[in-house]
Amino acid sequence: MASSKKVVTRDEWERKLREVEIRKEDMNRLVMNFLVTEGLADAADRFRLESGTQPDIDLASITDRMEVKRAVQSGNVKEAIEKLNNLNPTQVFLEEIEKTVALLVFEDVKNCPYGELLDVSHRLKTASEVNAAILTSQSHEKDAKLPSLLKMLIWTQEHLNEKAVYPQINNLSTAVLEDPAV
Repeated sequence: MASSKKVVTRDEWERKLREVEIRKEDMNRLVMNFLVTEGLADAADRFRLESGTQPDIDLASITDRMEVKRAVQSGNVKEAIEKLNNLNPTQVFLEEIEKTVALLVFEDVKNCPYGELLDVSHRLKTASEVNAAILTSQSHEKDAKLPSLLKMLIWTQEHLNEKAVYPQINNLSTAVLEDPAV
């Protein structure tokens, strides 16, 4: 038994969207969360001045966190460990760093037990994990909320598509409502 989908016109959809209230303060907190989590200290500071939105973390710690991340990405293990110890001496990620330090004792790194740690993709992955661990240790979310909301939008649209035909956002960067093909 085939069921027909409800058809929602653009006018009806836009009217319903206008009824939804989003506070400017909430939007500002999302933007600040994104800037802080992504390590954009200068942008976060400018946004703080312009919007009056206070970050929930010391902006100086962002610079420190990004220095650790850059050191890991570039393979500068000694600098990464020093900066990490200054920033977070509990070393939540000590095992990963210790493996990387082990590379320093091998002359032929390609044949050492942890040679894969020199691979650029692994350094990028490690840098992201270190960044997330530092954020967590500073009582901050390790992932920005804005991408999660966009994922939720996509998921919701996919499930709503099963029940209705409605104008939807197909390109997140433009956020333009597109009429459905009926």
